[in-house]
Amino acid sequence: MLPDFRLAIVVNPNLPLGLIANTAAAIAIGLGAGFPALAARQLTDREERTIDISSNLPVPVLQADAEAMAALLLKALPRQADRAIVPFPAFARSLHDYREYEATFPSRDLAGETIDGLGIAGPSKWVKSLTGSLKLLR
Repeated sequence: MLPDFRLAIVVNPNLPLGLIANTAAAIAIGLGAGFPALAARQLTDREERTIDISSNLPVPVLQADAEAMAALLLKALPRQADRAIVPFPAFARSLHDYREYEATFPSRDLAGETIDGLGIAGPSKWVKSLTGSLKLLR
C-alpha cells in the first residue's frame, strides 16, 4: 500500500439510521476486500489475547445527498489498479441474495441509479480531490 493512501465512506444522510449503518458496513467490507492491507493483521495483548484489527487508517464517514453521490461516483470512475470504488446502489436493498445482485447488475446503468453510499480508497490526492468539500456525517 502506498504511504500516501487514504479512504473515505460517503453516505446519504437522508437514509434512516439503520440503513446508514448497513450501507457504511457493507462498503467497508468492500474496501477491505479491495485492499486487504487495510486490516489483514492481528494484535496480541500482554495476556496473549489475539484480535483482528479493524483498520490501520482513519475511516471518515462523510455525507452527500443522492445527486451529489451520483456525480461523485461518475467523477471517481473509471477504476484504476491503485484505487477502490465501492458503490452501494439503492436497488441492492431489494435483493436479498447476492446472486440476484450479481445477475441484475450488468443490466443496470449506475449513472441512472440512486446511490446510497460510496467508498473510495487510493492515493491521498485523488481521495481528497473527490471528498475535500464533503462534511462529516453527524
